[in-house]
Amino acid sequence: MNLQTLKSLAAVGLITLLAACSSTDTFEQPAPVPEVVSKVVLKEVWNIQVGDGHDGSFLYLEPLYTGDMVYAASADGEVYAVNPENGKVVWEKDMDRQLMAGVGGDGSRIYLVTRDAELLALSRENGEQIWSATLPNEALAAPRSNGAMVVAQSIDGKVHAFNAGSGEKLWQYDSAVPALSLRAAASPLVGADLVLAALANGRLMALSTETGQPVWQYQVAEPTGRTELERLVDVAGEPLIIDSAAMVVGYQGKLALIDIQSGREIWSRGASSLHSPMIGNGNIFLAASNGDIIKLRGSDRRELWRQEKLAWRQPTQPIVLGDHLFVGDFEGYIHILSLEDGSLLGQLEFDDEGLRVPIKLMSGERLLVYGNSGEMSAFTIKKRGETK
Repeated sequence: MNLQTLKSLAAVGLITLLAACSSTDTFEQPAPVPEVVSKVVLKEVWNIQVGDGHDGSFLYLEPLYTGDMVYAASADGEVYAVNPENGKVVWEKDMDRQLMAGVGGDGSRIYLVTRDAELLALSRENGEQIWSATLPNEALAAPRSNGAMVVAQSIDGKVHAFNAGSGEKLWQYDSAVPALSLRAAASPLVGADLVLAALANGRLMALSTETGQPVWQYQVAEPTGRTELERLVDVAGEPLIIDSAAMVVGYQGKLALIDIQSGREIWSRGASSLHSPMIGNGNIFLAASNGDIIKLRGSDRRELWRQEKLAWRQPTQPIVLGDHLFVGDFEGYIHILSLEDGSLLGQLEFDDEGLRVPIKLMSGERLLVYGNSGEMSAFTIKKRGETK
């Protein structure tokens, strides 16, 4: 393996062997913050502080937006329910324990995982703990639920299903785990009949919700090369559901559209990303593993543009709002791109500890941003010069 390959892999900042390093350590030199004359600006609607955020740890504590509420958690055990309209805290709980994964939820409960690998179910109404269950290993990805069942995925490649009401263990699926994997994981998707689990071995698995047995599997990325670093093939972004198909992308693999019922490949093309793809105006947007932001035409996956000014800045999953695309980066900047040609239209320095979880789209054309330090804000967008 040559030195350049090692640098490129390490720059992602997620390799398990380097997890003890700072989340902003990079070996490939990131592109400097682009100089942008902002034509589009973000207007803050509200702002709150959620505990200590990720508390210096390399976590993915992503807020949960349910339409009527935002639920957010911090590594030091603070959990908040927040009114998405005005940012007022509806309730707050101190769990008195360190948290590692969340927030997942359904119509009645929210779900978190502690550093001690304990799965917690809390009431959405007041944050009171309903039940807890023990996982065999820690989890990085938020648990997911269909209301009847909650599914958590631990870093040892196991997928665990529990009764959402009682916490009773229903089944467990064990996957083969590569010797080395990225410190990133996708949340499982839980439907009525199938659970879709993206795995570190490069596979997307469809499991029966009733038994946990495999229904089909799809190889998103195939390990190649002589060393374990070269053979990394994690699927770290959860699939994007489009009608009866799932769009998925892997690290050093491909972007593919898969029929959910059969696992049949509808189409695929080479790609490498650690984040879920995004759809906007019939086109596909990707944050590539080298930091490039790419637009593909939905009909034939032809590349329409590529923005290279964010190279190695570890951009978050792209989010589409109107005619604009939004990504955060490892230094805490929010970048606004033109949906049409990828040009940079605006920029905001939000959190000097960085942005790791994706920006979320809320109703009323608002964006929800949660920084690594625990700062959480809602924004609207406006063109420079507008007064409203």
